[in-house]
Amino acid sequence: MLKQRVITAIVLLAILLPALFYRTAVPFCVVALVLIAAGAWEWARLNAYGPMASLGAGFACVLLCVMAWDLGLLEQPLPLLWRLAGAAWVLLGAWLLRGGVTGWPRIPRTVRLVVGVLALWLAWLAVAQARVMGINFLLSVLLLVWVADIAAYFAGKAFGGRFSKGKLAPAISPGKSWEGVWGGMVGVLVLCFAWLALDASGQNLYARLVAQHGLVVTLLAVVFLAALSVVGDLVESLVKRSAGAKDSSGLLPGHGGVLDRVDALVPVLPLAMMLLTV
Repeated sequence: MLKQRVITAIVLLAILLPALFYRTAVPFCVVALVLIAAGAWEWARLNAYGPMASLGAGFACVLLCVMAWDLGLLEQPLPLLWRLAGAAWVLLGAWLLRGGVTGWPRIPRTVRLVVGVLALWLAWLAVAQARVMGINFLLSVLLLVWVADIAAYFAGKAFGGRFSKGKLAPAISPGKSWEGVWGGMVGVLVLCFAWLALDASGQNLYARLVAQHGLVVTLLAVVFLAALSVVGDLVESLVKRSAGAKDSSGLLPGHGGVLDRVDALVPVLPLAMMLLTV
């Protein structure tokens, strides 16, 4: 398993890093499109669709992304779209987690499929726009999610259960604790201060937020994004548990599926774009 994880990670980095640092955004946007299409295929399978319908979901996601690209949306400000996406993630995310695993199958399957594909399309549009805005900006968003996840893991291991009476969402993801959530929030606050101190370009997420809203609002925004990364993770766990699946697929040997790797990014990417337009 460890060997598989290492080989898969090396292959992914060999593809992603040259695409990310290429002089234009095109290669990275193409790689992201392929990954998001694979995520749409996984999403359909998790919702009990057959092979052809799942491929159709992936194709529909590609079509939406290509249409947005062709219309020039990657270079256009889209404040209304990002605000709608942000509101949807906050409201629907809370509603889905409140309903739990048993509530998921009660939602019509077609609705689940369409909403999932749209969420993935919005995530692709957000990450593509972020890359167009600059590598620095994109990395500041991606690292926020990764730092939140890593800090939550270590805080949960070290302090899980010491300060809170119950788990975060025992019926959805028994391993997650409130201490992990708090640790993730502390981690992204440290990241924010470090990035502001070390990067004078003003092109990262944190500097842009400070310039628009001030430091206090920026810190609240960073904590908000960390919280929504947890929501994205829990929503995918809820869907997998409802489907009786451990991983979203086996596309990434040793790492599960694409959705397993991007679940926390799916809400955070559009919400980061939203915060810049509020």
